[in-house]
Amino acid sequence: MVRTCSLARDDEEVAVDGDGEGRAVVVGGGIAGLLAARVLAERELDVLVLDRDGFGPDRSGPRRGVPQGRHIHALLPRGRQILEQLFAGITRQLVDAGAPSGDLLADTRLHLGGHRFARTHADLTTVSVSRPCLEAAIRGRVRELYNVTFAPACDVLGLVTTPDRRRVRGVRVLRRADGSAEEVLTAGLVVDAMGRGSRTPRWLRQIGCAPPREERVVSDLGYATRHYRLPHEVLGGDWGTLQGPTSARPRGGVLARIEGDRWIVTLFGLLADHPPTDPEGFVDFADSLTFPDVGRALRAGEPLDGPIAFRFPASVRRRYERLRRFPEGLLPIGDAVCSLNPIYGQGMTVAALHALALRDHVGPDGSSDARQWLRSTARIVDVPWDMVVGGDLAIPGVEGPRTAKVRLLGAYVARLHAAAALDPGLAVAFARVMAMVDPPEALLRPSTAARVLLARQRAARPVPGASSPRTGPDATERVQEEIAR
Repeated sequence: MVRTCSLARDDEEVAVDGDGEGRAVVVGGGIAGLLAARVLAERELDVLVLDRDGFGPDRSGPRRGVPQGRHIHALLPRGRQILEQLFAGITRQLVDAGAPSGDLLADTRLHLGGHRFARTHADLTTVSVSRPCLEAAIRGRVRELYNVTFAPACDVLGLVTTPDRRRVRGVRVLRRADGSAEEVLTAGLVVDAMGRGSRTPRWLRQIGCAPPREERVVSDLGYATRHYRLPHEVLGGDWGTLQGPTSARPRGGVLARIEGDRWIVTLFGLLADHPPTDPEGFVDFADSLTFPDVGRALRAGEPLDGPIAFRFPASVRRRYERLRRFPEGLLPIGDAVCSLNPIYGQGMTVAALHALALRDHVGPDGSSDARQWLRSTARIVDVPWDMVVGGDLAIPGVEGPRTAKVRLLGAYVARLHAAAALDPGLAVAFARVMAMVDPPEALLRPSTAARVLLARQRAARPVPGASSPRTGPDATERVQEEIAR
């Protein structure tokens, strides 16, 4: 006899019992979990979202369960497109809440590989919004679904399986809100959206399955974030600037205007070259970046809080698709499958792509095929994983396998970055791949590759608009010299 587990949605009690058929449990109430709940609700399942944190309808601040929530997050154009598919009008909703929106290349400054990309319109709309604001907007839309229930302040202790351990039939939970004893929550489907702290590897051991092999690329990333009040014209009308690390200087930063008439700045460094958290050291670190945009902006502004640090030792990919045995009824998603270096800003978009795959994968009756699902998520992860691994391994000292493919593509991308400083078409081509709108293969098209390989010849020619305030003569002359070398 399965015990009853009464789970609260705000002040409403929802009784859960029976064999769990027609019910899905999503473990984790972050972006991946919310998007999973949204698509599972389409299957007319009763969806329960469990999370360690407590969150009410008006909760919009950082959560303990999202330690990166205080830091900058990138909603890539592809991720925004998917959110708009799942929640019609959410872009307008975020803009109405004060989040700036614009084109990735026309309204922001990209500095990659030590080069400032040429400015042009790329047809890549994005929104600059804090993680708490974005998550609150999505959660509010999911709460409107009649068949989704939230159960906050729940610890999930383990899986419930059939006697042969071939199928997951639910989870064991402990509700901290009222100090109740351990209870069993049955379900026909369990989605692991716990992020990089996923307990699925441990749970697999508990039911006699081998955990997945993990691939790691160790970058020893550390970053620190602070909020500022800055003049709107501090970047000449742009609402964001990104500086990526280089092999010579493995540090960078992002400055962006967000809702609430605030600016958020996250400074980062790889290989233990981490930004300090004392106010003076924080600004000095910004001054040390290759381009002066961030440092100048901070010295012109008013800090609203102190720097907060975060560490990210390594990108980790769990190879679930290579396991010989995996229980049916359990579907890992998002960072539970692959946790990517956050400076590339791809995590939320990967979670959104996984949600679209989940929409296609789960049958009308909640049926699923675990092996098929694991292969699908692996294919989605392949592209961002290769991009992140290639970018990180271009930095000497980052630990990971430098295959011939990684070295060859790294050299090509370095030349592309340099050429994109002078060629708006190449800047658009790379931005579209970075935004996960186009596949990486687009950068290897003959017409694109020819422009990259001939960039040294074009470097000697005058650059139209070189004196434009958005490009800056100092930066243009510098990249011309670098390309010509």
